[in-house]
Amino acid sequence: MTTRKIALVTGGSRGLGRDMAINIAKKDIDVVITYHSNKEAADEVIAEVAKTGSKAFALQLDTRDVSSFHGFYTKLGDLLESEYNSKHFDFLVNNAGTGIYKPFTETTEADFDEMMNIHFKGVYFLTQKALPFLNDGGGIINISSGLARFTLPGSSAYASMKGAIETFTKYLAKELGPRSIRANVVAPGAVATDFGGGTNRDDEKKRALISNFTALGRVGEAEDIGSVVAFLCTHDAHWVTAQRIEASGGTLI
Repeated sequence: MTTRKIALVTGGSRGLGRDMAINIAKKDIDVVITYHSNKEAADEVIAEVAKTGSKAFALQLDTRDVSSFHGFYTKLGDLLESEYNSKHFDFLVNNAGTGIYKPFTETTEADFDEMMNIHFKGVYFLTQKALPFLNDGGGIINISSGLARFTLPGSSAYASMKGAIETFTKYLAKELGPRSIRANVVAPGAVATDFGGGTNRDDEKKRALISNFTALGRVGEAEDIGSVVAFLCTHDAHWVTAQRIEASGGTLI
């Protein structure tokens, strides 16, 4: 049996997930990341994690496809068994996702279903199927969005799914409490990554607007989020559960 703590981070090959994986590794926790299609980027994250002294592994996963989850956990269990002589891990970080910016009046059923499958249905059932593998005393960190608290036009479908995730997380905390499994939400504000077409990184007009209504006066960066998630994977956060932690620099307060 391993004494190493292990975290599973979905969508860990780029953006916020990449920074989460590296920051978790800096806490002396090994990491398994998932990637959708870019194995090269995932391999780069594994190399970065290795610099911290922790180990990392990458597995392909489409978090929209619930039917693939059984096979994914079979592969994960085999990996953990071969590396650690145990099929268990300690922390699940549900980070994988994409965004759309469309007015409510133009959002199609296909758009809605895409957001539902990625951000709510996929998270719900990936977490459910994780439970036999998750150690008692571990933790679940679900990634939401500042857009579940404040509103900016064009994000109704995406933000609605994140609102659902925040409710779901409280139920996880309550129902998994007897196993001492903590469940929390981290809600980033606008972050300069390629998410949603990269407008928070590349659109100077949008960046100026965000900076003006953010207390700390700038758009967020990936490294502003990963350390918060990493904290929740440590003993320092052992009495924190059912909480929503917004890391937005004070947006629209």
